[in-house]
Amino acid sequence: MTVGSPTAPQPQFPSGAAYAEALQHTQLCFRHPELKGARPELTKLGLPRAISGAFASVFSLTSASSGQRYAVKCFTRYVPDQERRYQAISARLAQLEQAELSQPWNLGFEYLPDAISVGQERYPVLKMEWIEAVTLSSWLDDNHADRFAVDRLADRFAALTRDLSQHEIAHGDLQHGNLLVAGDDTLRLVDYDGMYVPALDGLGGTERGHRNYQSPLRGNDDFGVELDRFSAWVIFMSLKAIATDPALWNRLHQPSGEFLLLTEEDFSSPGGSTGLQTLLAHPDRTVSALADRVRSLAFQPLELLPPLSDAIPKPRTAPTATATSASPAASAASGGTGGLPGWMTSHVPPQAGLPPAAPAITAPGGFRTRTALDVVTALSWPLLLAMTGVLLMAGLPMPTAVAGAPVAMAVVLTALARSCRVECAQSRAALSGLTQQLAQLDDPVKAAEKLRKEKAKFEAAESKRSAAYPKEQDKLTARYHAELKEAEQRKIRKQRDIDKKIAGLAEDLRKTLTKALTDKQNAYVRDRLGHRLIAKSPPHGIGPTLAARLAAAGIRSAADFTGYRTVQNSSFNSTGAVIVLSNGSFVNVTGIGEAKAIALDVWRSEVVASAVARQPKALGAAERQQIEQGIARRRAQLADQRNAVDSATEALRTQVRNQLEDDRSRLTGEHTLAGEQAARQRQEFSRRTVALQQNSALHSGLSASVQAARMRQRGLSHARYVQFLYTGR
Repeated sequence: MTVGSPTAPQPQFPSGAAYAEALQHTQLCFRHPELKGARPELTKLGLPRAISGAFASVFSLTSASSGQRYAVKCFTRYVPDQERRYQAISARLAQLEQAELSQPWNLGFEYLPDAISVGQERYPVLKMEWIEAVTLSSWLDDNHADRFAVDRLADRFAALTRDLSQHEIAHGDLQHGNLLVAGDDTLRLVDYDGMYVPALDGLGGTERGHRNYQSPLRGNDDFGVELDRFSAWVIFMSLKAIATDPALWNRLHQPSGEFLLLTEEDFSSPGGSTGLQTLLAHPDRTVSALADRVRSLAFQPLELLPPLSDAIPKPRTAPTATATSASPAASAASGGTGGLPGWMTSHVPPQAGLPPAAPAITAPGGFRTRTALDVVTALSWPLLLAMTGVLLMAGLPMPTAVAGAPVAMAVVLTALARSCRVECAQSRAALSGLTQQLAQLDDPVKAAEKLRKEKAKFEAAESKRSAAYPKEQDKLTARYHAELKEAEQRKIRKQRDIDKKIAGLAEDLRKTLTKALTDKQNAYVRDRLGHRLIAKSPPHGIGPTLAARLAAAGIRSAADFTGYRTVQNSSFNSTGAVIVLSNGSFVNVTGIGEAKAIALDVWRSEVVASAVARQPKALGAAERQQIEQGIARRRAQLADQRNAVDSATEALRTQVRNQLEDDRSRLTGEHTLAGEQAARQRQEFSRRTVALQQNSALHSGLSASVQAARMRQRGLSHARYVQFLYTGR
């Protein structure tokens, strides 16, 4: 059958019972190979078990060919553009990357047109993946006392809504029955009938969603990415409240109730809601704050509702511990940054990881007490020099190397003796140690420049943030006044429209009375025409025979025809006539020519004139009173609507005022928190500045010690050692 054709009348769909009867013979009612011959889950009475909703009945079937279990949705009501909707939804869900989703909440499905035969017609079904899971309310029945599990499920629900929002998808009917909890405590979404995806933008909604989860302002035609926002807040608030206080489940939830903690009445009349007041008065700040948020959202237009992600503070990134700079700098090299005041330096701990302070190195020193080796070395020089002189004076021919050998031996002996002196060993060790310690320190000038740049960048950002704070406050105030102005203008427009309708009630009364009188007169004339029979009071020239022929043609009274039309008889080259029936069709009666047709028409006109002359000239008192009472009811309804506009506007003013206070508190809190963080950062800069000064002093001391060590080493040179050998100093 054709479903959703623009020109065809809306088709009638079978009931759930009719589908259940057809599913007793799946071999006959299905064509699809996976469903043909499938085994349905049965009730105790042996009938296919149905889970029925507003638009469809769902049956569990196990394929005879593959053994795969499916949920098969059979539609019981007409949905405009149903096939187009499911094709768009299927295409959008197929684009989702499972690795990017918080959990595998989306289930596979296939829309099958003309899939099932019920009676003489075929109807579409939706073949869906079967999931072993329980509804959210059933899961809470068993697990509400497990605070950790419920809190974790609340976070997973928030993550699911974030997935939907990020991909511009709205389920359209978030509620306990469409949220299933799998064995691993992750969520699954079912029932995609009212789902919104971008490809369906411009179409109207197909349903309003479960009344206990929807905003009082949601209409049947609302359809967009913001559909789920109110129901998401309701579910998230309920889960967080139960996680905080499990006793709320038994206190506010009813066994088998079609809600979690709150119902439609709690949203539409929050002042008289026991459940909502219980949550608002809860001692836990999280519970009361979320309940207050839901209360305030109940009367906001859907397009203005914030997404649930606003309730989940993004995790703050912990500030990375800045590595303590081991670079020193003198106050001049640090660009004038300076250090802490004198009173604070004692409160800053010394910098960790630095080498110990360098030992003080005295002024250049020399060799001390001579040893036996020194005496031998001192005596060797004269002897070896004398030996060299003897060889040269003897005039014996010999290589130069042999003649200079005694001097070379003296030089080697002197170098060996010097190297054995403890002063030389100590000097080398001290210089090596000091050089290594100095190498471990960063360049103080570079470290100071790095710190200066970091402080300049930080202070620039702080100045920008501080300047933005009053501007943000001004924006909040401007938005508040703009919303108040818009609310007042909306109120004026609505009340002006209502006033026009009230002013037009007098004209409506006049028109209604006129129409009622006209209808009454027309009914009287039709009745009189119906009682004026041709056979009893025939027109001129109409005898019993013609009257019988007219009756056979359906013309018995003046009410059965409205006139005649002349026709040309080409066969006899004459003019005839056909009678115009009251339904607009024509009939040719034998014996009725143009003359007799005129007679009939004249007769009818006389009957009409007579009836019109006797028709009622006014409505009866009861008839008039009934119409006037209807107008009075309409007037009272419009007056109530006008008063409701006043109440709604006042509620909106209160809501906007509360929102302003909340936003100001939030902004002040953020500003205070940022100020505290800035103070801590400035303390960190001060600590690093002190460390820089300490490091700079250490660097200077080490540099001086290295220079002193080098000077002392110069005092232990070869020439100074030779001097020491003969002078003792």
